[in-house]
Amino acid sequence: MPPSAASDRTRDRTHALLVVCVLAAASLVIAFLGASPARVSATELMGDPRGPGDAAFIASHRGGGATAPENTLPAITAALAGGFGYVEVDVALTADGHPVLLHDRKVDRTTDGTGYLADLTLAEVQSLDAGSWFDPAYAGTRVPTLPEFLDVLAAAGGRAIVELKGTWDAAAVARAIDEIAARDLDRSIALASFDARTLALCAIESEVVSRLLILKHLPKDVVAAAEQAGVRGIVVSRKAVLARPEVVDEIHAAGGRIVVYTLNKDAQWDAVTALGVDGIVTDDPHLLSQWQVASADD
Repeated sequence: MPPSAASDRTRDRTHALLVVCVLAAASLVIAFLGASPARVSATELMGDPRGPGDAAFIASHRGGGATAPENTLPAITAALAGGFGYVEVDVALTADGHPVLLHDRKVDRTTDGTGYLADLTLAEVQSLDAGSWFDPAYAGTRVPTLPEFLDVLAAAGGRAIVELKGTWDAAAVARAIDEIAARDLDRSIALASFDARTLALCAIESEVVSRLLILKHLPKDVVAAAEQAGVRGIVVSRKAVLARPEVVDEIHAAGGRIVVYTLNKDAQWDAVTALGVDGIVTDDPHLLSQWQVASADD
């Protein structure tokens, strides 16, 4: 075996062991504190498992970036008003540990600022214009904080998939969960991440708030990976699902759900709908909704 492959396997095993240890710690904490609250089932979270041809729920990517600047309150408000299943947003941490809605590691693409978000304080981020790049009509739009987003979500009675960007520590996770609980959104939000350790920390803080594992590539045993991470389902790339279409049935048989990102064309929607995926993340939720209605009428 090449040294690099051996190193990768050792790193994967170490990572898996760390995740298992953190999840075990979560179980001990819950047992010590007493009976845990009722967990949100996959059905409550995302509905019954879809069959081939069934309409998937719609998640507005980055708040619905086709209609307003991504990850801003105008985009989120428009998506929630559209009545779609979920609004999907990205949340990352500033230099002083505040969670804000931003996708990229740098602020350059979606604001008038420059540099890495992790190097900027909340005050510096809030001074940026996050709307002019999209359209002059949105000049002065700010990068929202997680609490600001949660206030809008709670007022609308909506649901959200919140991607935690990067790796979060225990303190940051605890603060985010507290903000969610303070607005009684525990059963309305699914926290998603590529990082299993971040999801394990979420499990320690709340047995109610659901978790989703994001995967660009599918592991050999995807069900085992989902179970190890303690999640209700996976969010996965279209290419990975089309390469292994049997994964949809595998996840459903294990009681989970599968969401596919980020699809903006009818041919893409048709391909994954035919497989029975449960959710589709899209930049244009209105167009996808119209396509679903037209497809149902055919």
